[in-house]
Amino acid sequence: MSTLKEILRDHIRYRKQILKLAKSDIIKTYRGAAIGWAWAIIRPSITIFVFWFAFSIGIRKGQPVDGYPFILWLIAGYVPWFYMRDCLNSGSGAIRRYRYLVKRIKYPVDTIPTFTSLSYFIVNLGLQLIMFLIYVGMGYMPTIYYLQIPFFWLLMFLFFTAWSLFGSMLSAISKDFLNFIKSITSALFWLSGILYDATKIDIEWIRRILMFNPVTIIANGFRNSLIYHKWFWETPTEMRNFAILLVIMFALAVWSYRKLKKEIPDVL
Repeated sequence: MSTLKEILRDHIRYRKQILKLAKSDIIKTYRGAAIGWAWAIIRPSITIFVFWFAFSIGIRKGQPVDGYPFILWLIAGYVPWFYMRDCLNSGSGAIRRYRYLVKRIKYPVDTIPTFTSLSYFIVNLGLQLIMFLIYVGMGYMPTIYYLQIPFFWLLMFLFFTAWSLFGSMLSAISKDFLNFIKSITSALFWLSGILYDATKIDIEWIRRILMFNPVTIIANGFRNSLIYHKWFWETPTEMRNFAILLVIMFALAVWSYRKLKKEIPDVL
């Protein structure tokens, strides 16, 4: 509990610096490019187009999903994935990337993953705004179920910020851990149900395992809000599973910080 209080105290004390560094991280990411921030939209848009073409024009031959065009079903789960992917990969290397804050300025280590996660989250909100405009442009107006989307934003941000702290602490000690995470991110994507409906898998034990994947639960949450028109309390199993995963992730983040915080400056 004392470690958790220390982490919370650091975040409250350095809240202004966290916001400034999140803004700086976004600027730093796209600095030097001729079209700057536009790459935050162009790169994911190209990826979405490729998958849409492969599954809608090629493999699936344009079949709608539950009455919705496949492209709308796809982006509902795919757009949040970009934030989760960035936290898994880049978030895990946050402390290594900002080692100068630890070695020269003595900035609190536990807040570094937070401002990097926040920068990815802000960019993803821009992508989601475009996603909402695409829905409207194709004739699907917002419904009352859109009101629960901020709830899934919160769940997504809390879990993957905690992950970023846990992952970046271990990655700062061992670069092998960072390489391992990068190597399994693609596997996590294909096992997440972003390109298919994990709730409709016939093999029960596989379906139950996938329902313990936080990426699957978040993707389903956005699709329930945008397409299936379900409230989050109508999927109690998924919410229970996510609550368990969130508690475990916070416990791992606090544990890793307590165990490694004194070693980080020397290792870096």
